[in-house]
Amino acid sequence: MTLFLISIVFRIALYEFAGKVVTPWGGMVFLKQFLEQIKFSEQVATCPHLPQPGSNRGYTLPVLLASFICSVWCGATKFLHTEQTRADRVPAKIFDWKCVPGQDAYRRFFSKFTQVDNLRTADYFLRWLLQSYQYNNFTPDFDSSVPTRYGHREGAKRGYNPQKWGRSSHHPLIAFINDLHLVANVWLRSGDTGASNNFLSFLENTMEKLENKKVSLIRLDSGFCSDEIMNCPESKSLNYIIAAKFYHPVQRLIAGNENRMLPDEGIEICEKTYRGQKWKIARRPVIARQKISVRPQAAGKTLSLFPDHEQYRNCQYSTYFIGMAFAPTEVWRLYCERGDVENRIREIKYDFGFDSFNLKDFYAAEAALIFSIIACSLMSIFRMSVLQEKTQRRLSTLRFRIFTIGAYFQKVDDRPVLMIVLTKKRRRWFDDLWNYPLKLPLCPNA
Repeated sequence: MTLFLISIVFRIALYEFAGKVVTPWGGMVFLKQFLEQIKFSEQVATCPHLPQPGSNRGYTLPVLLASFICSVWCGATKFLHTEQTRADRVPAKIFDWKCVPGQDAYRRFFSKFTQVDNLRTADYFLRWLLQSYQYNNFTPDFDSSVPTRYGHREGAKRGYNPQKWGRSSHHPLIAFINDLHLVANVWLRSGDTGASNNFLSFLENTMEKLENKKVSLIRLDSGFCSDEIMNCPESKSLNYIIAAKFYHPVQRLIAGNENRMLPDEGIEICEKTYRGQKWKIARRPVIARQKISVRPQAAGKTLSLFPDHEQYRNCQYSTYFIGMAFAPTEVWRLYCERGDVENRIREIKYDFGFDSFNLKDFYAAEAALIFSIIACSLMSIFRMSVLQEKTQRRLSTLRFRIFTIGAYFQKVDDRPVLMIVLTKKRRRWFDDLWNYPLKLPLCPNA
């Protein structure tokens, strides 16, 4: 046997230590400019509902909240992750922070919130964002989420948890303005509550935030389908679409023979009249049937009441109770647009730490949740007003494309100048984005 000896020579690159403080977050200058344009610090300073620091050496509220939101934008999904913003001295210079708070400062601050503070603070900031919008025709979508909790957390109890069965969780309610990718309201609830528990109060609170705006339609999933909930928008003359629960009487209604419209291949839509056992009035359900052979990715449910009938087994069904004078096909299409809500929930979970900024105290956890939601809404406004791209990319993509830019400060004529490290191909893009006039969707007097 012949052995071949291959000699590999490694070149060891020489290195030296530099005295310059370099940051990977040079693109945060765009967010600094954006926060100044919408006067975020002034809004925080004038909010009367925020708990005040108890020490003369405490951080000012604009610095505390702006640094927390910027940490979320930089990728922090837990309180420990906020230390990366504190360790980097360049973002502090960009935002003019003399000192950057650490994770314990945020924990202490959120621990001061009470239930009343949370309600008033969320109302103050979310109303400011919603009422300042120039748009005047909103379609709120309501949904709930189930973030799993570990360890002992107040309000974390065993309930419905589709991801980790038997684990403790919370069950927050969320209201979205899906057309604008904004969050209109959020309430944290105990994990053992049902989807519709305390929903009417949540709906009233959301409508108060939209009091000067026209609400054209509200959309809800089947977890909110009940006579009591449908009575509420009907009493206020609000248009609504609610997905029906597939109880046996509803399945028998679906299985009936009737004339169906054919808006597309493999789809059949019809409308009927249905009155529940304890309902005072009859309501109009719209029924959509999709053939699995033609549309294998069709969303919906099968009729469990007729498992042996091939006609029903090979179709997916969807049923919606409606309080509007629209054609059945249009009702089905309008509700299909609500599917993007799941993408919004996924975004606030994985990009904004919706289920990770958790504290032992219930109302402290809710306060952290509120400000992560505010960070999400502010980023939505940034995408619409500054980037103005056709595709609304997620924060994780924007972080890589825009915010992660090498930079360092250097004195030029006794003045600190931020030196941006970019290839020549991207410098033109940076200059255009920096000098482009902001077209904020907010009113001038906001």
